[in-house]
Amino acid sequence: MTDHRHAEATAVAGVRKRLRFSAAIALVALLAAFMTALPGTSSDRAEAAAPGPRDTTAVLFSWTWNAIARECTDNLGPAGYGFVQTSPPQEHVQGSEWWTYYQPVSYKVESRLGTRAEFKAMVDTCHSAGVKVIADAVVNHMSGKSAGGTGWAGSTFQHYDYPGIYQSQDFHSCRRDIASYQNRWEVQECNLVNLSDLDTGSEYVRGRIAGYLNDLVGLGVDGFRIDAVKHISAADMQGIMSKVNDRARLYIVQEVIRANEPIQPEEYLSNGDIHEFAYARKLKEAFGSGTINWLISGAGIGPSWSGFLQNSNAAVFVDNHDTERNGETLSYRDGSSYDLAQIFTLAWNYGSPSIHSGYEFSNKEAGPALAGNGEVIDPVCGQNGWTCKHAQTSIENMVGFRTATYGSAISNKWDNGSNAIAFGRGDKGFVAINRGGGSIDRSWQTSLPAGSYCNVIVGTPTSSGCSAGGVVTVDSSGRFTASVGGNGALALHVGAKAGGSGGVDPGPGTGASMTVFYSTSKGWSGYNMHYRIGSGPWTAAPGVGMTAACTGWVSKTIDLGTASGITAAFNNGSGTWDNNNGADYVVTGQVVTVNNGAVGSTNPCGTPSSSTTTVYYATSWSSANIHYRVGDGAWTQPPGVGMMNACAGWKSKSIDLGSASSITAAFNDDSGTWDNHGGQDYTIGAGSVKVANGTVTAGNPCS
Repeated sequence: MTDHRHAEATAVAGVRKRLRFSAAIALVALLAAFMTALPGTSSDRAEAAAPGPRDTTAVLFSWTWNAIARECTDNLGPAGYGFVQTSPPQEHVQGSEWWTYYQPVSYKVESRLGTRAEFKAMVDTCHSAGVKVIADAVVNHMSGKSAGGTGWAGSTFQHYDYPGIYQSQDFHSCRRDIASYQNRWEVQECNLVNLSDLDTGSEYVRGRIAGYLNDLVGLGVDGFRIDAVKHISAADMQGIMSKVNDRARLYIVQEVIRANEPIQPEEYLSNGDIHEFAYARKLKEAFGSGTINWLISGAGIGPSWSGFLQNSNAAVFVDNHDTERNGETLSYRDGSSYDLAQIFTLAWNYGSPSIHSGYEFSNKEAGPALAGNGEVIDPVCGQNGWTCKHAQTSIENMVGFRTATYGSAISNKWDNGSNAIAFGRGDKGFVAINRGGGSIDRSWQTSLPAGSYCNVIVGTPTSSGCSAGGVVTVDSSGRFTASVGGNGALALHVGAKAGGSGGVDPGPGTGASMTVFYSTSKGWSGYNMHYRIGSGPWTAAPGVGMTAACTGWVSKTIDLGTASGITAAFNNGSGTWDNNNGADYVVTGQVVTVNNGAVGSTNPCGTPSSSTTTVYYATSWSSANIHYRVGDGAWTQPPGVGMMNACAGWKSKSIDLGSASSITAAFNDDSGTWDNHGGQDYTIGAGSVKVANGTVTAGNPCS
């Protein structure tokens, strides 16, 4: 649901949720002095930022619970999506329109998308596929039907009376539509297009809302997209969220649209991430006009631009269910322009992206295809107008690109001054995008290792090469020659190397192997590893059995072929999983150890040929890099190498010391903020070492 004013002055019973204000709105940077005076303002990043590298959300708008469960298994999990976002699951008003979900009448988990049991089964199935579930939460209001009625699950209601839940005193007293968005009180206490506005300042109301969210948490959801947050004061939102269970593990993203108004997104950062609508508007301006080079000029689109959230707070998108209807952003109707914007979003390093996937429509009020009883027909790609953008080859494969390049800085930028751009992600990936009508044929400079790659925009690796598009050969200097067609793209990454069809590959050759050691400290009766090699298919759950290696460890050796690493999770064969808190373990090297979330590279069952340091860094950053040198050797290229989630509050990285006794290191958040120990850098020795608040001590904080 948008949180902007309706284009019409009147509201009627059964009115659609809202038309987004379609006039252009100015983006303004907030003055620091002004922000400190606003309630609930926090300069801290969102505490529950989407974890990397699996930080991409598939928004399956209007999909049934049964269909989402199928999609998690068949597409989302194998593609590397970290999250799936559902439409609001609570009981809603009856009707065929798309906006019925956004007019609640009770907090029963029963809707035209499925039953409570089906919702629970969907959550469990998605978890088994390695995908977390975010529920769209409508908590600002109830229905907009002045005459009342009967909800989907049979609950009767009046405009300001919902038996057993809310009565008249539980709603704000304004009870008219918002007249001025320059008036904070009106925006947060008057009705939005006749939707009955809850008194979220009431402890009773807060408790009711939190009770609903806690019910969903109990069903296993991993977070919420919270609708219309601008219409709830920051203090009220904090009051609600303070009552939500298991808060530390939940990913929260909020709809707060930035405009030239008193209420600004920064007020809500203490609750979680914010959807950065300015990003989507800029993508429409660029890809809609065909001039895209300015998106990567200088630091490029992101936190350095006026009015943009910091990287760790931003949730970005090309379109959503509102903007695809009101024309504020690109949509599926824009064809290749839309697809190229999605490719750019997944390749660029700003924010946590979501991919909207809904259905085609000619009437913007129209809902999805319904059965005779009013239930949504289970979506099937290619039927009933479902766009299935999340599963489109060029978009789905770019999710793998994002995972492979996570934490790598932008590098090797190029543009033609107008409609074509290219850039790398360090030595992990490279993308070229051509918004022009003619093809571009040239040699491209990258930082990729030499080797044979597949263009994941069109294909994936096979045992003999690539499934489509041919093999792209990168030479020892990091250059390759290729043609990028009009309104097309090319993307290469280290997780999608061709299967042996020519070219030079300095990485693991055919037959190269990785041995994964997993600690038995959990005391499971059995240990399985569920994995995929590079960007290939996943093993069938629960994976393959691991065998005893030495006291305290089990192991499995995997033939990597031409891939450089694997993505893996572990389980006991009976439904208990260790999937790195939903991020999975993305690992490379000949030897990998996993022990209570900490990843190392020293064989625990034999005498290592060299010593290792495993560095644990205490931080609230959503992503962290370690920039280091071993002994007196060369420094890594800034910003360094990405650190993995180890356990709550800690990132880790294992580094082979060779014959050296220590490393010199500094840390950064991938957005320009550094911790270099007051300019002295850190000296870190062998073994497990903790770096916290400027102090270096021995030990593993996650054991």
